[in-house]
Amino acid sequence: MCLGVPGKVLDIDGLVATVDVFGIRKHVRLDIVDAPVAPGDYVLAHVGFAVRRIPSEEIGEMLALYESLVRIAAEQDLMAEDVRNELGSLAPTTDSADFAQDVESFCDKRPACSRGA
Repeated sequence: MCLGVPGKVLDIDGLVATVDVFGIRKHVRLDIVDAPVAPGDYVLAHVGFAVRRIPSEEIGEMLALYESLVRIAAEQDLMAEDVRNELGSLAPTTDSADFAQDVESFCDKRPACSRGA
């Protein structure tokens, strides 16, 4: 199963948006997103692409769902593992050493997170 993750658009430069995904800044492509986006919007990101602009009336429930997945996940929980893998697959906004630190910081905030993501 493939799973996208929600993130808040911080900045847009052409077809690349800087998106905050649970406190980690990522670059995502806007080539295939289903609707125009602007800073402040939320998008569903999957393998480095924004695939959907999330309507404002849906974002609260969606963020709560993803937070609960990460918080309660055990190592064998495949859906939570998919969320962690998706976070790891998004293109980092910085070099690989900084990205490793970003993942470490993300995992420090969420005890159920696997550092292998």
